[in-house]
Amino acid sequence: QLQLVESGGGSVQPGGSLGVSCTVSGFRSKSFVIAWFRQAPGKEREGVSCIWHSGGSTIYADSVKGRFAISRDNAKNTAYLQMNSLKPEDTAVYYCAVTYRIMIPQSECTIDSNFDFWGQGTQVTVSS
Repeated sequence: QLQLVESGGGSVQPGGSLGVSCTVSGFRSKSFVIAWFRQAPGKEREGVSCIWHSGGSTIYADSVKGRFAISRDNAKNTAYLQMNSLKPEDTAVYYCAVTYRIMIPQSECTIDSNFDFWGQGTQVTVSS
């Protein structure tokens, strides 16, 4: 069974940077899409960014474009989300998710129902 374990996150002041990582194990194929989602208290889960198995295709939500960077190291079975210029509205629990459906349209990779496997989440808090 595929498992995802997130690490990183924490607390930072506005304008600061944080990174989160997601290590994948138990996969049957290395061809999968990894996405990051986040959920703030009282809000719906939001797709943040996606990266395809080759690392060549990435997608970002408008709210994080230019500030966040997604990457993956297939040798380490790990994906990363580097978050810069953080704002208080970035405060949320961040989840990584995986789907084997690599043919999903890029426009749909931030839809949570397209993902089958989820990590436990890691808290990111941006506050002065």
